[in-house]
Amino acid sequence: MGKYKVFVDGQEGTTGLEINERLQKRNDVEILKIDSEKRKDTGERSKFINQADIVFLCLPDVAAKESVALINNSSTRVIDGSTAHRIMDDWAYGIPELSAEHRKKIENSKRVSVPGCFATGFNMLIYPLVKEGYLPADYPVSCHAVTGYSGGGKRLIEIYGSEENKQKLNSPCFYSLQLHHKHLPEMQKHSGLLNYPVFTPIAGNYYRGMTVAIPLYAGLLSKKTSVADINSFYHNYFQGQKFVKVLPAGFQDTLEWGYLNAESCNNTNTIEILVCGHDSQILLVSRLDNLGKGASGAAIQNMNIMLGLDETYGLT
Repeated sequence: MGKYKVFVDGQEGTTGLEINERLQKRNDVEILKIDSEKRKDTGERSKFINQADIVFLCLPDVAAKESVALINNSSTRVIDGSTAHRIMDDWAYGIPELSAEHRKKIENSKRVSVPGCFATGFNMLIYPLVKEGYLPADYPVSCHAVTGYSGGGKRLIEIYGSEENKQKLNSPCFYSLQLHHKHLPEMQKHSGLLNYPVFTPIAGNYYRGMTVAIPLYAGLLSKKTSVADINSFYHNYFQGQKFVKVLPAGFQDTLEWGYLNAESCNNTNTIEILVCGHDSQILLVSRLDNLGKGASGAAIQNMNIMLGLDETYGLT
């Protein structure tokens, strides 16, 4: 078979640039490149989209929907990095590790939505617990997350890169203070929860890497359980998943100064899971690269699965 034709619509954005960088190292794809001055030309975009076997959408929501509407054939497959299609039932949700059903839907779908970075860390922690009956679906979940400023795209990168803002943004900054973060709909829908979590994201003065933390009261869980039980549960649930690493019990005791940094998974497609706490309170933490497993890495992983390739190809 010849090379797969791949087009990145939105090639100059943060995620688009990283996807192109990853694709350029492969010998099984032909990257279709649109001239920069024509990247907003509808006719030109339509031509490239309909020539491609795989189209990555790295666009704002409205533009992503417009691109999908330009497809006039039954063969082009789409991997959308925007928020536009993440809660639509006719699109596969791109976390294959959640279940065998999720993976199968990705394999067979022509439309796959790449999850948000925060939602990836959140759903990897919560979905298994709800599915297997540890966590009640009506549990009032709260979640706190820290991310590098690249998660805000070009605009936030420019803000943090400005000399005049260095002192203003030197400390970690809470944002989305009205509790309406754009990842909330997928965090609720794809976790199995009945209600939105209370989600408080924080941007840090570093480029990439994130931690997502969820505290739970052990006494409010559906099953009598412990930190060790939940840790063992995750080990078994994610066994064989090539990009999931469940950290060993007691890992927190090995941390220098007792601090968990957000950058240890950077430049990988790995997500790490840590369970700590004590008899009455349990803390779940996931750690990932917001531009890797939280964006471009997940997009490439989904492409590999859709094409029937080794899902790790180009990601290790």
